[in-house]
Amino acid sequence: MQTFIKDLSTEVGEEVTIKGWLNNKRSSGKIAFLEIRDGSGFAQAVAVKEGLPAEVWEAIDKTTQESSVEVTGKVTKHPKQEGVYELQIIPSASSGQASFKIIQLAQEYPISKKDHGPEFLMDNRHLWLRSKKQWAILRIRDTVETAINKYLHSENFIRTDSPIFTPNACEGTTTLFPVPYFDLGTAYLSQSGQLYIEAAIASVGRCYDFGPVFRAEKSATKRHLTEFWMMDAEAAFVEHDENLKIQENLVKAIVKKCLEDCQQEFKILERDVTALRVMVDKPFVRYTYDEAIKKLNKLGSDIKHGEDLGNDDEGLLTKDSDVPVFIEKWPKNIKPFYMKIDPGNSDLVLNDDLIGIEGAGELIGGSQREDDYDLLIERIGHEGLSEKDYEWYLDLRKYGSVPHSGFGIGVERVVRWISGAEHIRECVPFPRTINRLRP
Repeated sequence: MQTFIKDLSTEVGEEVTIKGWLNNKRSSGKIAFLEIRDGSGFAQAVAVKEGLPAEVWEAIDKTTQESSVEVTGKVTKHPKQEGVYELQIIPSASSGQASFKIIQLAQEYPISKKDHGPEFLMDNRHLWLRSKKQWAILRIRDTVETAINKYLHSENFIRTDSPIFTPNACEGTTTLFPVPYFDLGTAYLSQSGQLYIEAAIASVGRCYDFGPVFRAEKSATKRHLTEFWMMDAEAAFVEHDENLKIQENLVKAIVKKCLEDCQQEFKILERDVTALRVMVDKPFVRYTYDEAIKKLNKLGSDIKHGEDLGNDDEGLLTKDSDVPVFIEKWPKNIKPFYMKIDPGNSDLVLNDDLIGIEGAGELIGGSQREDDYDLLIERIGHEGLSEKDYEWYLDLRKYGSVPHSGFGIGVERVVRWISGAEHIRECVPFPRTINRLRP
């Protein structure tokens, strides 16, 4: 029966079998230290030549990096490291035989201990995923996604997924990937499921989708992918201030879950989580767009009113902050048509961007949606969009329209921030960028 490495602490003194891959090996010729990886964790197996059958030591000696193996041994505590457990490859108490089986002897592994350039590692992404660092990031990603699902369900959201093929844009057509769609003309790869979950709230009240979205931006920064994972949430009868509160609590829930469950991963990544621990107990900062522009100008930015914030501007706003920063109530002429006009100032919309600390950049974009049919018609016309293309979306304002709000959170950006990864391409198993489509 197979035992997972993560469960070794419950098996001290017992004989167990683990199945996995040889991550690393050190041998003096008389004693061998084998680092085994089984997906759930890493553990050292210790073998002493003396006392082992010749065929067992021979198998251990010839095993190469990344060979798949089955190892049976006795679980012991590490003699020097608290909370670390080892496997002693010794003859079985029941059979008197030691067990080390090679399932497949790996060829010479192309990724060695020497430094490799990022392009080489990306070309070999299918193998590089096996490294400890990538293992840790993938597990943090899973924890982030789990925390999102758990928090939203606790707030009465249900998951209602959206189509990837869409007939029209959510936020303009310049960043869409067109796809020939049989005899119906051109479809587009979705850039957001927002419009569809706006329809679903009239059925379920609060909902969210979770899946890949696509942006045809020719951006090659450390924070941009052409295919990435987005969670879009929408809630009926939720207005602007409550929308911000939901976003803040979601981010705190994600960070808390990672702090609880990812200690080993943080250790592997050498990630100092002090700032994460501090921020979960403090309220987030809020600036209006006007306040943010004035503050940036004082800090030396040459940004002008009416311009979007760049990466440097986001960094300036948060460099001395212990907590993420909301920037709310932006000029309507630089934001999409569906955002609700601020009743206190008709030049602004009730929206927000959430900027993360530690150089994380924008994590969330959200807004209260325009729920008035006539005003939405006016905004669509002003943007030069086709009223016919959005006929179904306009129907939502004709039959039981209610105040509602929503937001989208980029999974890879959150993972990059929490893991401390330098580049966002490390935060998705197989990244798609403007210059990478393989493997």
